[in-house]
Amino acid sequence: MSESIIPPEVRPKPAVPAKPPHVVAPSPTAPHGPQGLGSGHLGGGSTLLGYIGIDTIIEQMRKKTMKAGFDFNIMIVGQSGLGKSTLVNTLFKSQVSRWSSAWGSEFKLPKTVEIKAVSHVIEEGGVKMKLTVIDTPGFGDQINNENCWEPISKYINEQYEKFLKEEVNIARKKRIPDTRVHCCLYFISPTGHSLRQLDIEFMKHLSRMVNIVPVIAKSDTMTPDEKNEFKQRVRKELEVCGIEFYPQKEFDDDMEDKNENDKIREAMPFAVVGSDKEYQVNGKRVLGRKTAWGVIEVENPNHCEFALLRDFLIRTHLQDLKEITHNIHYETYRAKRLNENGGLHPISANDTQESNL
Repeated sequence: MSESIIPPEVRPKPAVPAKPPHVVAPSPTAPHGPQGLGSGHLGGGSTLLGYIGIDTIIEQMRKKTMKAGFDFNIMIVGQSGLGKSTLVNTLFKSQVSRWSSAWGSEFKLPKTVEIKAVSHVIEEGGVKMKLTVIDTPGFGDQINNENCWEPISKYINEQYEKFLKEEVNIARKKRIPDTRVHCCLYFISPTGHSLRQLDIEFMKHLSRMVNIVPVIAKSDTMTPDEKNEFKQRVRKELEVCGIEFYPQKEFDDDMEDKNENDKIREAMPFAVVGSDKEYQVNGKRVLGRKTAWGVIEVENPNHCEFALLRDFLIRTHLQDLKEITHNIHYETYRAKRLNENGGLHPISANDTQESNL
């Protein structure tokens, strides 16, 4: 009988991870594969070819951020009648100011500076943002405005203190509520002459504890030439007084950031117009202010710099505003408090024993 021939065992080839379209295939002449994505390197010169998936970390971070959402707290400071609430409503295209949320039409000017905070949750593209607008009615409206920035300074420090106390707790929350002021929009009256002493004193006292973004309110009351001259005069006065507004030059991380921020600093203070009313212009509905000569379109860069301010605050620098607040302003406050004699209550012996259990 002839012996049956058993064919050799066919083993499946090891699976190679699929290569995404943006990863370039390794060159056959390169002994260790291309540098970067598409090749994994082990010690001893070994090379594993194929897609690893390191770049998916961005998508993972995006998903976590979308689920958790984030906080953004913006303070508006300036005299009454400069359109602060209207501008904030225009920025976020929602009724987020205190006028629409908590205050009636019978509002009266307070005798001292008060702090009013209103919070809303805004969702766009699946991303949730808890927006808190902090208004300061009464600022600059009194006959004697001496030290009227002190309630504002106190409020900012109180939010740092609240965050610090949560942070040093032994059993602290997984996510500490963030009520710290990330940005302060300071409204400059469109006088066309120069800054008031009150403007200089406020920004001088608060520029080291919060991100100040100066804006010229109701800029449509000035001609283009007057507007440009006023902007240059304001920048010169701020430089002479040693006042640094956001984005500060000392916090530019690299040349790319420096070039981008230099363009922003040259355009500041932004001359803006706010409006929550729509008008028909050339067959389109636009936000604007109607005058006897036509409609001033809020989002038209030829009419005002509102679009520059919006893109700057929300679309390019929102995360940086939060990081500068946490890494610079809050850290400065934290270091000062922890260095003070008896600044924070010491942990008791009972607390220490419980923490060791």
